[in-house]
Amino acid sequence: MAEAEQQADEAARSSFMIPRKEISMVPDMGKWKRSQAFCDYVGFILTLNDSVRGRKLSCPYQVSETVEKLLDLLGTLDRWINETPPVDQPSRFGNKAFRTWFSRLEQEAEALVSAVLPVDQSAAAAEISVYLKESVGNPTRIDYGTGTTLQKTYR
Repeated sequence: MAEAEQQADEAARSSFMIPRKEISMVPDMGKWKRSQAFCDYVGFILTLNDSVRGRKLSCPYQVSETVEKLLDLLGTLDRWINETPPVDQPSRFGNKAFRTWFSRLEQEAEALVSAVLPVDQSAAAAEISVYLKESVGNPTRIDYGTGTTLQKTYR
């Protein structure tokens, strides 16, 4: 019986889903702040903070394979920026070239994420690719400013 419960628990932890917006109104924030996901999120941020507390920027460190893969992913996104020249336009808010860049991300996001994930976690690519796409902004509003900063970490 205990083994069956353990297997069910492992299956629950490894099931992934396409994210959907859950915070639409002010009362939803209370639900979020009382959720296990919020506790996990805050715990993650605190763990990151603790991991670098007291360390100098000049301190030697080892870069993990996962971090190397994430840097490659970011390098790809940066290269795409260089390959997507700004559109000459009169607007001072956001350049329409962002839509072209974002369209490319929409097409490639799942493959980019899959390249970072271990094989046994490949099922997470569909879910994580949504987080990646939403973390860079909104192509309709051409919004990639400070409003997305916390959103990146609240996922």
